[in-house]
Amino acid sequence: MDKNRKRIHMLDEIRGFAIICMVIHHTFLDIGDVLGLSWGYEIFDALCIVQPVFWAAFIIISGMCTRLSRNAVKRGFLVIGCAVLVTVVTAVVMPFAGFDGAQIYFGILHFMGICMVAAGLLLPVMKKIDYRIGALISAVLFLFFYGIDKHTLCFGLIDLPDNLYSSNIFAPLGFHNDSFYSADYFPLIPWIFMFFFGSFVGKLAAEEKLPPSMYKSCIKPLSFVGKNSLWIYLAHQPVIYGVLFLAAIIKGAFLT
Repeated sequence: MDKNRKRIHMLDEIRGFAIICMVIHHTFLDIGDVLGLSWGYEIFDALCIVQPVFWAAFIIISGMCTRLSRNAVKRGFLVIGCAVLVTVVTAVVMPFAGFDGAQIYFGILHFMGICMVAAGLLLPVMKKIDYRIGALISAVLFLFFYGIDKHTLCFGLIDLPDNLYSSNIFAPLGFHNDSFYSADYFPLIPWIFMFFFGSFVGKLAAEEKLPPSMYKSCIKPLSFVGKNSLWIYLAHQPVIYGVLFLAAIIKGAFLT
């Protein structure tokens, strides 16, 4: 963030809370994968109901931060580089080591990196648009395209042709067939519109017009997590896998 601006601690804290929710959610999936405990899958599936809420919070805040960043495009390419590293580790290194099923071809980092670059490049144009109109259009487009994973648009009112989903070439956009698998999958459509919604609303943050309470730090641990969300996201899966594999070894030693 530009060091000349006042830190909006509430954004850090909300983003920190969203990251913690993501980590907890993934932990239950890993419990099922690594330890073979069915209740891990059951809790993971149950939490999927609220999952879009912390997704939305994280994406909107990230979009807002493009208005606060000194160089959103540079930041975006950094995130894309991290995303490529995640793909190499999960799709090449881990299967080579005998662990399959964790491949990530287009996850949240891929999505966020591309959105940051796109918003950074479009920022000069976005600044010329009334932020209220831009935010409204972005919200409408998000709702309109929300059902593309179910081959529909506008809450099921418009059916999309099946041939759009015959190939996996456009999986990053949200169009893929049943053979496509990514352990973490975050298509650009419709979520990029939510990112743009945050970018337009971020005008208020850039002009320091948010409520005064948002500039005060209330929960410092959450603020710390929010400030370091990228590195925590990168580290959380290896740490969780390590702990669970150790637990599995200990469990096996006691059973034998």
